[in-house]
Amino acid sequence: VTAGQLREQGNALFQAGDHAAALAAYTEALSLCEAEPERAVLHRNRAACYLKLILCSSAAIEADGRDVKALFRRSQALQKLGRLDQAVTDLQRCVSLEPKNKAFQEALRSLGSSMHERVSTMSCTDSKVEQMFQILLDPDEKDADKKQKAAQNLIVLAREEAGAEKIFQSDGVRLLTRLLDTAKADLMLAALRTLVGLCAGHRSRTAAVLAELEAPRLSAVLGVEHEQVSLAACNLLHVMFDSLKEGLQKDFRGKEDAVVPGLKKVLEVGSTVCGAPGSLPVTENSRMSASVLLSKLYDDLKCDAERENFHRLCKDYVRSWFEGHELAGKLRAVQAVSCLLQGPSDAGNGVLELEGMMDSVLSLCASVCEAHQLVAVEALIHAADKAKRASFITANGVSLLKEIYKHSERDSIRIRALVGLCKLGSAGGTDFSMKQFAEGSTMKLAKQCRKWLCNEAMDAGTRRWAVEGLAYLTFDADVKEEFVEDKAAMQAMFHLVRSEDRSVLYAVASTLVNCTNSYDHEEPDPQMLELAKYAKQHVPEQHPKDKPDFVKRRVRKLLTAGVVSALACIVKSENPALTDSCRELISRVFLALVEEAEDRGGVVAQGGGKALIPLSLEGTEVGQTKAAQALAKITITSNPELAFPGERIYEVVRPLVSLLHLQRTGLENFEGLMALTNLAGISERLRQKILKEKAVPMIEGYMFEEHELIRLAATECMCNMAMSKEVQELFLAEGSDRLKLMVLYSGEEDEKLRRAASGTLAMLTALHPAICKRIPQVTVHWLEILQALLLSPSVELQHRGAVVVMNMVAAEREVAEQLMASETLEILSVLAKDDQDKPRVAQAAKASLAQAVAYGLIQPNPGQA
Repeated sequence: VTAGQLREQGNALFQAGDHAAALAAYTEALSLCEAEPERAVLHRNRAACYLKLILCSSAAIEADGRDVKALFRRSQALQKLGRLDQAVTDLQRCVSLEPKNKAFQEALRSLGSSMHERVSTMSCTDSKVEQMFQILLDPDEKDADKKQKAAQNLIVLAREEAGAEKIFQSDGVRLLTRLLDTAKADLMLAALRTLVGLCAGHRSRTAAVLAELEAPRLSAVLGVEHEQVSLAACNLLHVMFDSLKEGLQKDFRGKEDAVVPGLKKVLEVGSTVCGAPGSLPVTENSRMSASVLLSKLYDDLKCDAERENFHRLCKDYVRSWFEGHELAGKLRAVQAVSCLLQGPSDAGNGVLELEGMMDSVLSLCASVCEAHQLVAVEALIHAADKAKRASFITANGVSLLKEIYKHSERDSIRIRALVGLCKLGSAGGTDFSMKQFAEGSTMKLAKQCRKWLCNEAMDAGTRRWAVEGLAYLTFDADVKEEFVEDKAAMQAMFHLVRSEDRSVLYAVASTLVNCTNSYDHEEPDPQMLELAKYAKQHVPEQHPKDKPDFVKRRVRKLLTAGVVSALACIVKSENPALTDSCRELISRVFLALVEEAEDRGGVVAQGGGKALIPLSLEGTEVGQTKAAQALAKITITSNPELAFPGERIYEVVRPLVSLLHLQRTGLENFEGLMALTNLAGISERLRQKILKEKAVPMIEGYMFEEHELIRLAATECMCNMAMSKEVQELFLAEGSDRLKLMVLYSGEEDEKLRRAASGTLAMLTALHPAICKRIPQVTVHWLEILQALLLSPSVELQHRGAVVVMNMVAAEREVAEQLMASETLEILSVLAKDDQDKPRVAQAAKASLAQAVAYGLIQPNPGQA
């Protein structure tokens, strides 16, 4: 029997529901298989079997909490998946149900020693770092999955300040340099991305990294032919520059002579006309990089005086080419305007207002020279973005663009003219009633854009302009509907994302935002609408095809076409074109893609979960919030350990905590709390991470929220967090009302709120007898609340109430006396007899009565032994 046959046999057994037999088949196949890709598939299949066994066992346990076979089977499956703390809990229950079972005792002892060994090995971050480097630098290590996981964990660890410092202190820079020297692309990428974590926001570490790497090695890495490695090296340089920038600013602030050469050099790159005599060897990417760099320089300016100086320097540079250099100089000036309009647009608008500049742009559009037309039409397109100039261009440029589009024999010119018309045609945005062109014109323009987009005979740089056109035309819902029906056009756009010309990223992201309607749109106030109509003011109208059902169908079609992998590819690209604005657009799209719960598994499977983490930590505040909300939606409905494997799950905590801030919306608060509830129930290490992010005070604050769903989510989150010793100590603190709140919430009408609060009480009273003694002191209603729990129609609430009473009776004789002197005694007596229907409730009730008998508070039942 071959490994392939065994795998097929396992697949058939899995489909038939015989997961234990399927597991045996996959395990045997592994022993015969040597090829790494096939072994990886078999490992995944085995994990799926373990998960199914856990689900089946859980169903059996839910039906009968005393089913030791199901408990033991689940503990074994959990152990194989590495969830040792949950496996121990199940084994402890097995031992408590069958104390004399030697198999259970031995399994618990063995698992306990495994956990101890694992904790002692992994608790020290130094040990983790050493293990990761050992795996990555071992030439004999052939397990690709193991190496990939080690590399990913190293990158994740470096993103945390404590982890970055540990790597640095553990001789990490030298070891990362060794990874760079291997000349293996995957190891070089891991090293560069880890170095980014070490350098981000830390000047002294950055200086040490620069000293260790040295200029020749860094230059060699920048020149590597592998695109991802080269881009990662560029990104590292960018991060280093940012980390050292503050000190440089202190040295150079106010010294114009130090700023001018740098600005002029960037403008020189941005204003270069391709193919002109003596011009720099630039590409679309280098010109885009120049625009991004100019934008960064402008954003870093601290006051109006510095910004005015920047504007003056830009105008002086453009004027120096525009005046006295004939046609070649005018081309350079117009190209510089394009560069500025794509970067610091305020500076670009200022230059555009120079006398004669717009006239030159329009006259060059009519040039017979293709290169001149290209420069001018592109400048006109970028200028059409700006509201200040749009009316001028509409009046003076539309007819010219139409002429170029209709009569030019060069597709490279026609496509740019088309984009200019697209921009002007979309001036009404999503307002259905504000259309610039005749009915059907935008549809014709969009059809031509899709045709050019799918034309593989054209170069990627020219086809990019087709996406630019669609980015504007897809404000129209009819265009959106036709685009998502055109599979070839979608695939062509996603293919462009992976091309070397990364300047297409923003246009792709904009198109997807439009198709998914993930831009901001507020519902207008009905009273204001009536006033606007009365005053004969313009009232925006929504296109009928922008209603939720249409949007949902478009999202499904995009998912089927592979939009997630395309977005993940964009996020991975360490390229200047991936600006903060671009990140925000991608975050908006991801949030729209995970809106429906049934779509979230597919988004995670295609790399969406991994891509959302950096989006939630970098970029604009709006973009980070949208990405964090998408992460929350995934964490709520998916198994977080599968959605974010390995160390990645710990990176999710910070974005989720950011959703709890007061400036976030109620929905964002609610989803953040729900997601943190799921994480807090997984492991103590995750709870510690949540504590470290200072989330507990925020969670407590939302427990007083008026909105019942937010209040419930906060209480459920606190219930899971209460498994941590630090949180338990908060309930024990003198003068705290936390315990009182939990007791009162246990008596609320909302059953889910009662369940969360009483569950917290059951756990706290079991762990801390002092809490049992304090419950009668926090509210005069404590007794009726406990009795209401015991009399609840919900068996779960009855059980929690019975456990709380049992713990209180066991904690102190005086408390037991108060309980037995009330109607609680009669209720417990009735519950203790219901062994058949409510065995767990009856068992707790019997334990309370037995303890009362031991105290001498009540007499034993004559019928009992």
